[in-house]
Amino acid sequence: MLRVALVSGLLALGLAPVASADVLLPPRGKVYTGLSGERSVGSFTAQVGKRPSVFGFFTQWGGLSDLPYEAADRAGARPMLHISTQDGYGTRERITPRGLARGGGDGYLARLNRRLADYGKPVYVRLLAEMNQANNGYCAYNHNGTSRGPSHSTRAFRQAWRRSVLVLRGGPVDVINQRLRGLGLPALKIADTSLPQPQVSVLWVPQTEGTPNTHANRARAYWPGSRYVDWVGTDFYSRFPNFRGLNAFYADFPRKPFAFGEWAMWGRDDPAFVRRFFSWINTHKRVRMVLYNRGNSAGSPLKLSRYPASRAAIKKALARKRYLGRP
Repeated sequence: MLRVALVSGLLALGLAPVASADVLLPPRGKVYTGLSGERSVGSFTAQVGKRPSVFGFFTQWGGLSDLPYEAADRAGARPMLHISTQDGYGTRERITPRGLARGGGDGYLARLNRRLADYGKPVYVRLLAEMNQANNGYCAYNHNGTSRGPSHSTRAFRQAWRRSVLVLRGGPVDVINQRLRGLGLPALKIADTSLPQPQVSVLWVPQTEGTPNTHANRARAYWPGSRYVDWVGTDFYSRFPNFRGLNAFYADFPRKPFAFGEWAMWGRDDPAFVRRFFSWINTHKRVRMVLYNRGNSAGSPLKLSRYPASRAAIKKALARKRYLGRP
C-alpha cells in the first residue's frame, strides 16, 4: 500500500517514475570481452584464445535486421547494437538530433523497443557514439569549430538522447509522455498505450577529447544526465594512445560502469601498447566491458592478423580469469 501511495503521489506531482534501467553488469570483479566488425567470432576466438561475451554490430537508424541477435546466439554472446544515423562518415543523415528530439524517430524507436523485447534476452545499445567527433553528422560542430546550427546543437543532442532512452526502456506511454513534458518535449508520436520493457542497457560513448578539441565540443557538453545513461565509455586505439585524456575522462564520470565501446591495434605492431592498455584496465575497477573492433572491411587496418606480436600480448592478457569468455 505504501508503494501504491508513493507512486500516486509522484504522479500527482508530475514526477512519474520511469522504467528502471537494467545495467546488465558482469559478475563482480569481472570484465566482459567483446568483438565488433565481423559476422562470426571464430577467427577472433582462435587468435586471442577466448570467445567474446558481447558481439557488436554497426547498424543504421531505421534498421531492424535479425542478424545481430542470431549471430550473438550462435556465438553464445550478448548482442550490442552500435546505432548511427549515417551509413559511414560523410553520408546523408537519416534524422537530425533536433528531429529525433521532436519525435521524428519515434516510430523506429518503438519498433526497436518491441524487437528488443521479442528477443527476450539482454541487449546493449551503444547509441550515437563519438558524438563529439566532427566526422559524425550528429556532432554539434564542424572540424573548424563552427556550429552546425540549432538542429545539431549539444542541447538538441541531449534531448534526442533522453527521448530515445525513454522509448527504448519502455513502460506506460502516459508516464513516458509525462517525462517528455517535463523535458519540454512533445508527446510520443505512436498509437501504443504501453511499450514493453526489454532487458536493454544503454552506453554513452564519446571520445575522451573532441574533434575539434574545443571546450564547446567536450564530452561533458553532450552529457544527458545520469538517469538516461547506464554505462559510460569511450573508444581507444593504439594509433592515438592518449592515456592522459583517458585518465581525465574516467575520473569525470565516477558513478557509472565503464566500457571501451571500441578498441583496436592500428598502424603498427605494438605489444607495449597492449600491455599498457590492459594494465590500465586492471587498475581501474569500474571497467567492466571491452570490445575489439576489427573493422567491417576485408582490408581493415584493425585486423589482428596484421599484428602478430600484439595479438600474442592480447591473448596473454585475456587469459586472466577476470576476462569472461561467456556472459
